[in-house]
Amino acid sequence: MSLPPSLYAQTAIPAAPTPPLDGMAQADVCIVGAGITGLSTALRLAEAGTRVVVIEAREPGWGASGRNGGQVNPGLKHDPDQVERDFGAEMGGRMLRLSYGAPDALFELIRRHQIPCEARQEGTLRAAIGAKAAAEAERSAEQGIRRGWPVSFTNAAETAALTGTQRYTAAMLDARGGDLQPLSYARGLARAAIDQGARIHGGTPATRLTPGATGWSVQTPAGEIRTQHVVLATNGYTDDLWPGLRRSIVPAFSSVAASAPLPEDLARAIMPRRTSLYETGRVTVYYRMDRQNRLVIGGRGPQRPISDTTPIRWITEYAARLWPQFRDVAWTHGWNGQLGVTPDYYPHLHEPAPGLIAALGYSGRGVAMATAMGGQVARRLLGTAAEALDMPMTSIKPMPFHGFWKLGVMGKVWEGRVLDKLGL
Repeated sequence: MSLPPSLYAQTAIPAAPTPPLDGMAQADVCIVGAGITGLSTALRLAEAGTRVVVIEAREPGWGASGRNGGQVNPGLKHDPDQVERDFGAEMGGRMLRLSYGAPDALFELIRRHQIPCEARQEGTLRAAIGAKAAAEAERSAEQGIRRGWPVSFTNAAETAALTGTQRYTAAMLDARGGDLQPLSYARGLARAAIDQGARIHGGTPATRLTPGATGWSVQTPAGEIRTQHVVLATNGYTDDLWPGLRRSIVPAFSSVAASAPLPEDLARAIMPRRTSLYETGRVTVYYRMDRQNRLVIGGRGPQRPISDTTPIRWITEYAARLWPQFRDVAWTHGWNGQLGVTPDYYPHLHEPAPGLIAALGYSGRGVAMATAMGGQVARRLLGTAAEALDMPMTSIKPMPFHGFWKLGVMGKVWEGRVLDKLGL
């Protein structure tokens, strides 16, 4: 299946050849899913000399890994103090080091493998609207400053200078964040993994997973992989290959619009430092200026595939609310993809059977966190004890009434918009 239309599909680096699997293959590890999680896992394992076969139903980067907003954000959904309350100082501290250090590790990975993906580390702004959100941003900044992190709190005037809009009352700036072209990044990971010896097969869905006496059999339409270990890295496009896994996340669509390239003076007036930004609140908007001076802005939209900006006109209208000069700007692309949202908003790492690992559920922070999670999966497969990993190994917990997820997502969106507007 060809890539859905998007700015990224039009401008990404060429994909490496990944022919469908035809026949029998042997592997130490078979990875199902060639998004950022699966590809970063494959790269790390191949570097260690592991025989890796990656199978992907479509092509590397086809899912949200190649269709997201392109932001490389530090941290988890919850504030640092909350993470340590939820998991304790020792495990919580490891989770914080992993997640807030994930952008630095990602950019170093890009440099080491010379991946041409328009990578830029100019920081991430967490922008607040209203007094309550400003106080929350200040508390978040204080927690980072207390830990010695490169974060700062910006007041309304300072935030306006960074964004070119008077919309925000305050923000937290984390210097570790940044942005990139996500489909180029995914394709670059795939090429790097292949260069290290991994085999990647596109157009090869996994149809059955069967345990055996010495490992696993992964069936595909035209072949089979016999392997000691299996990694399920399918995130927002998870199916029923393993019982209950699909129902442990909500596959919510996130929509993105891209403008035509802007004149340099207009682009610099809007985002002079080229930071990425996401708004606080229950229903967030996020945006960045790319290397060609296009505004790439996203948020919640229809819970179905889209191919232009018509179904997400509210996003382009919101841009004109932020910056009145955007009323005359052309919008050239609109698209969406399914990301994996977990009920607790933490990434999930599972080992439901010997030799089987699943990693998914980044709740909108998948570029950096999926890269980091790939490293954790690789560590586990290379012999690290589960309790020594930097993310907790948890059991799969299917959600009740999962079949109504689309109604649930839209209900949460409308509820969130009302509560955000009321400042509650």
